[in-house]
Amino acid sequence: MSTDRFQKGRDELRAARRKSRPYYWFVAIFSFFVNVLMLTGPLYMLQVYDRVLGSRSEATLIALSVLVIFLYGMMGILDYVRGRIMGRVAARFQSALDLRVFDAVVRRAAVKPDELAQTGLRDLESVQRLMSSPVLMAFFDIPMTPFFILGIFIFHPWLGYLALAGGAVLIVVTLVNQAVTRNPTLKSNIAVMQAERTSDQIRNEAEMVHALGMRGAAFRRWFAARREALAGQIGSSDLTGTFTTITKTFRLLLQSAMLGLGAYLVLLNELTPGAMIAGSILMGRALAPIEMAIGQWALVERARKGWDSLAQLLTEVPEEPERTALPKPAARLEVQQLTVVPPGEQQAALRLVTFNLEPGQGLGVIGSSGAGKSTLARAITGVWRPAGGKIRLDGASLDQYGPDVLGSHIGYLPQRVTLFDGTIAENIARLSPNPDPEKIVEAARKADAHEMILKLPNGYDTRVTATGGRLSGGQMQRIGLARAMYGDPTILVLDEPNSNLDNEGSEAVNRAIRGFKAAGKSVIIMAHRPAAIKECDLLLMLENGGRVAFGPKEEVLAKVVQNHQQIAQSAGPGGVR
Repeated sequence: MSTDRFQKGRDELRAARRKSRPYYWFVAIFSFFVNVLMLTGPLYMLQVYDRVLGSRSEATLIALSVLVIFLYGMMGILDYVRGRIMGRVAARFQSALDLRVFDAVVRRAAVKPDELAQTGLRDLESVQRLMSSPVLMAFFDIPMTPFFILGIFIFHPWLGYLALAGGAVLIVVTLVNQAVTRNPTLKSNIAVMQAERTSDQIRNEAEMVHALGMRGAAFRRWFAARREALAGQIGSSDLTGTFTTITKTFRLLLQSAMLGLGAYLVLLNELTPGAMIAGSILMGRALAPIEMAIGQWALVERARKGWDSLAQLLTEVPEEPERTALPKPAARLEVQQLTVVPPGEQQAALRLVTFNLEPGQGLGVIGSSGAGKSTLARAITGVWRPAGGKIRLDGASLDQYGPDVLGSHIGYLPQRVTLFDGTIAENIARLSPNPDPEKIVEAARKADAHEMILKLPNGYDTRVTATGGRLSGGQMQRIGLARAMYGDPTILVLDEPNSNLDNEGSEAVNRAIRGFKAAGKSVIIMAHRPAAIKECDLLLMLENGGRVAFGPKEEVLAKVVQNHQQIAQSAGPGGVR
């Protein structure tokens, strides 16, 4: 991953981290005093063995013990405070980026639902967990390790060299641990995400899975993904555990070696017994942060991967720029030489499409499956950006409107309607925190869905789920139409609005479209069924992403019929020539 390529994202992350810079200094200062107070134990042992036992003075022992209790109490308070500070620093970091990352995830998922869109929030949480974890405290403590080793040198050079060699071995183990566990940990995390994604898909489509007798096959597919994830987790855990065990065993061996070497030096009268015990304790404290870092390296690696992924996400999905507020536009749409390339693809789905739509008009977009109708709907609603050409709403290009502002001007009914967990009123109001009940009912009336909603168990307060609950596909579609009409948009874009409707529902939608046009608004309908274009004044026919015909409905339909007749005549009785 190139550092320069994702520099903008890294700068955003660093800026969020810099907001807590004063708190890092507090933690660093507290860490310094905590580590200085860690010398309490070695110095206490040194004094007890060399002074108290030699002088047999109970008063000295009591004074030293009281002092030790006080110093350990201060150390505990400082350690507790720095932990609380880092917990709040981590929360502040996440809070500063929550909305930004969530916005980037949603915008990314709308055009390219890849791994970055699926893991963005989890990546942010992984960085937050590292910032509030004990392993980060270990990184604050590591700078004190050379001073502890220097203190051991003061006791005796041989002890210092032994501690230095031990520290060097642990650093090498840390580097090897990083190199060996990186890929297995990454593969394990990917396998876990794939298993979670498979389970989410099966759960979301539970009704279909049950109805088609797919439970056994679906469960086997999920179990295979889950088994692969577990195998990866076990392998990664085994590697991490191996290095953790090696580190722990080596540190214990090193402490015993320190005692053994210290005892030998005592026998040579080159060291006191107190210095022997103090040196062993001091070495354990010097190497403890390194051991902590190795033991928690999986957390460090996950946070590092999360940081890189966030940098990529924030670079590729920059913040929306501030735009000058424009007055509410008239329902006048101009599409000029529009070319659209779907995200992640190389070939254009729409090529050089041009048409105009005036207030009060209805446009039907027809064509075979894959002709580009849904692509045109996504482009007009601003979900997909044009690769060429322009789309203008009342003279202003769509990129001059913010996403939420554009959504209030252009109502959209997608081909597949999805409702959010909540009440029908909340769904119609587009999850607004303070919806206007009058506007909700008005939108439902415009969509000719008011009477249908009143017949539900709790009317507008009927709770629904993401899959609609007990609502039929037609009912969900009519609620989706009311949602599209909420807030008095100037243009409606309806993608197959009657695909799930019966004749009564289709007539209700046509009445809603008729009323919308009568108010001076415009409607664009992507359609397969003739009933959907009943209220359309104009027709646009697409084929293979290009415009085949555009004009008044009757003229375009006559041209389509004429073309079909010519094709049938050219085929002749013997079939296609």
